[in-house]
Amino acid sequence: MGTAGFLGAFEQMVLLATLQLGEEGYATAVRRELARARGKDVSRGALYRTFDRLGEKGYLEWTPEEAVPDRGGHPRRRFKVTEAGIAALRASRSALVTLSHGLHEVLGEP
Repeated sequence: MGTAGFLGAFEQMVLLATLQLGEEGYATAVRRELARARGKDVSRGALYRTFDRLGEKGYLEWTPEEAVPDRGGHPRRRFKVTEAGIAALRASRSALVTLSHGLHEVLGEP
């Protein structure tokens, strides 16, 4: 089960990108989605460290698929956000909404 606490910004982005991709939630696709959303590339190391951390918290799981020759015999992993991960996203989003209440003018929002 996941640990208590809120998600960091990059953890939230990784979970959201993985959710957006659904059945296509492979590392390369997640990395591409993050780069598109952020407007800059994400290092493989940062992404895989975050995958590992989210997995340890119980927010993300992966399924290895059959190894293929074009990957040097390495299997690829399909990532999936767990129910605990979705709950953590909800909690983090709720905290941000609560904290930003009444700050629309300061934040330059309608």
